Amino acid sequence: MKNITLSADEGLIAEARHRAAAEKTTLNAVFRQWLADYVGRNRQAEKAMATIHELQATYGTGGRRFTREEMNER
Repeated sequence: MKNITLSADEGLIAEARHRAAAEKTTLNAVFRQWLADYVGRNRQAEKAMATIHELQATYGTGGRRFTREEMNER
């Protein structure tokens, strides 16, 4: 695991440590989870776009535009 150094306001760090302690975790663990979530959102968006492009290549409307009523039919 690689170490990094971050800078932030002392008061903010103290509050964050207090909150982490109340949640029975550490600021380091909270940051690692945040970093994983941050990267995961981008990966999830890329995967979703790949699926959309795959579906667009497979299914088409032939240029036909649907009316609001057709799009909302159940």
